[in-house]
Amino acid sequence: MKKSIIILFLIAISSTISRAQSAGTADSYGEKITPDNAIESNQISKILLKQDSIHTKIMGTVESVCKKKGCWLKMDAGDGQTMMVRFYDYAFFVPKDCEGKKIILEGSAYKTETSVDELKHYAEDAGKSKEEIENITKPETSISFEATGVLLYND
Repeated sequence: MKKSIIILFLIAISSTISRAQSAGTADSYGEKITPDNAIESNQISKILLKQDSIHTKIMGTVESVCKKKGCWLKMDAGDGQTMMVRFYDYAFFVPKDCEGKKIILEGSAYKTETSVDELKHYAEDAGKSKEEIENITKPETSISFEATGVLLYND
């Protein structure tokens, strides 16, 4: 009987540890948020076909990040588009080495046009070559996201 109880106890602890590891740990930036009700970031372009903006939570993977400060990042917005993410009021940044990490953001998604000068600035921040920067000659209509809170997963 004692052995059965010990075995059940060890199984319960092992299961709890396994679930905690699979959930991963997350660092929080900006306002404190939870992962509840987050939608996949690649659904944003479909939503913005019907409206100009939406306040929501999104989840996805960081595709690129500002290498100077961590003051912006890019994510998949669906339909072959990349979404530029900035942080509300320039009040917080994310780590400069977070590419490839899972992230959850809360804030507002909206359509925007980015000027040539701004595109060149972002390319410079991302460490693009001089030739790549000089090839930027047209403004870009895209989807932007202004995040008020971030959960960045370490796993």
